[in-house]
Amino acid sequence: MRLKNISLSYGMRVFKALSEEPRVRIIHLLIQNKELCISDLEHILDFTQTKTSRHLAYLKNAGLVGSHRVDQWTFYYILDEAIDIIGQIFKFIQKDANLIHDQEIYEILRSNRELAINKIENNPYR
Repeated sequence: MRLKNISLSYGMRVFKALSEEPRVRIIHLLIQNKELCISDLEHILDFTQTKTSRHLAYLKNAGLVGSHRVDQWTFYYILDEAIDIIGQIFKFIQKDANLIHDQEIYEILRSNRELAINKIENNPYR
């Protein structure tokens, strides 16, 4: 469900949630990559698990981020209701050097993961 209008209180929660750089960086990565697990976010942003969890909890409480579990991993994603407003805000900051660098690190992480999976799957001694 997409929002057509937002209330003042929801708008205030959105802006408060985006008032700290770590949360903006997390949201940007989630926009670019649809969903990420906490360990990926920790690695990309070079944050501790505690710091990453605290910021994700803030984003969840603000109504911007949702999560789902797969085995022992929890994956985070932008809620459908928040995509439009977040998209509008990020149009203005998408070329920020820090945000671009975060995405480059993710691309390297994903590439390394794909190489490792391919190597395991093609191992003749398995």
